Amino acid sequence: MSKKPVTSRSGRFFKLAGMTASVAGQYAGQRARRMFRGDDEVARSESYTRMAGQIAGTLGEMKGAVMKVGQIASQTQDFLPKEFSDALQTLQKEAPPMPFEVILEQVESELGKPVGELFEYFQETPYAAASIGQVHRARLHEGTDVIVKVQYPGVDESCDSDLRQLRMALRLGGLLKMPKASVDQLFGEIRERLKEELDYENEARNIELFREFHKDQPWVVIPAVVAGHSSRRVLTMELVEGDHVSKVTPDRYSQETINLIGHRIFTTMADQLFRFQCIHGDPHAGNFAYRPDGSIIMYDFGCVKKLKPEIVDSYCKALVAAIQEDYQALDRHLISLGARVESQPAVDEGYYAMWRDILIQPFASDEPYDFSESELHKHVASRARTVFRYLEYFKPPVESIFIDRMIAGHYWMLKRLGVQAAFREELRRYLGLEH
Repeated sequence: MSKKPVTSRSGRFFKLAGMTASVAGQYAGQRARRMFRGDDEVARSESYTRMAGQIAGTLGEMKGAVMKVGQIASQTQDFLPKEFSDALQTLQKEAPPMPFEVILEQVESELGKPVGELFEYFQETPYAAASIGQVHRARLHEGTDVIVKVQYPGVDESCDSDLRQLRMALRLGGLLKMPKASVDQLFGEIRERLKEELDYENEARNIELFREFHKDQPWVVIPAVVAGHSSRRVLTMELVEGDHVSKVTPDRYSQETINLIGHRIFTTMADQLFRFQCIHGDPHAGNFAYRPDGSIIMYDFGCVKKLKPEIVDSYCKALVAAIQEDYQALDRHLISLGARVESQPAVDEGYYAMWRDILIQPFASDEPYDFSESELHKHVASRARTVFRYLEYFKPPVESIFIDRMIAGHYWMLKRLGVQAAFREELRRYLGLEH
């Protein structure tokens, strides 16, 4: 049986403080052992794994900001050792639900009326449970089926103190592999996105924005907001259902339909990045659904990143330079992106060529690329050690970290769907390259 999540501010503080003290103690012990025995990589990895398991276990119990940061951290190798990214993957799984009476109390407190006045019925079993809230099915009195997203009590008030404690745990555990200025910038970016995500009125505005973005693409379905039943911590939307990726099976979806969906996923991603300069920043399997007619349903617009035009411009130029194997230009554009430390000498072109040859695979040919057979992620993982050679040359690209997260999320969707498609010409069109 899962433990009840910690929701009080003092309870959260003491839980996180205990985790921090324990991690700091383990790290101090590990450093002392290394002084006497030398740098034993196996022992260090085991120590990291123990600390990672403890942090992941604590965050999983707590919900809220720290669990969300854990989910983000699990998707990037930029600032944590691999043992931590691996352990934090457990936070991607659906969270245990909050007691129903807590949910009802939050709805009535936010909307100012008894649940019976607001809804014809409100289903007790959650439709889904996540890091900062959970979703319930309901029906309005006029008969419209809806889903109601309810934020867990106390999550928004504890966001700042939660982040401070998590950062302290990572620092005292010797786990943040970058300068303080970069840590400040990274946690500042994460805090900003979390504050937006905790404001459901902001999410309602994002939904309307993305419905407008995709209004000429009828195959993109985004549920409408029911404004009269929504607030800062409760968001009611029309019920729009489709198949989770696990239900996209050959008996209902032909390979042709799956490939069509793949092209449409690529188009929505590229439009958001290059045309709208505003991206859906949380692209995991739970936030997308599909229909046998080739439609894509998009959910959850709490994490939306509006991109600076100069960042998109530098990103485009970096991609063009990589495609054209102009590694001097690529180096300049990565500095513009904030991904490369300008004071360091130029990076060896062979290093760039190695990564370019791996990452260009889905775009290297006009022949369809079979994502179901793709081992791109394994090739990336197998070269991870080379990153340490150039650790001083690079820093987490804070402004574009959500672009990288979006692209990685879409790669996994295309892989799980089993898409077979060629995106070379489509990418070149978006980048303004001639055939």
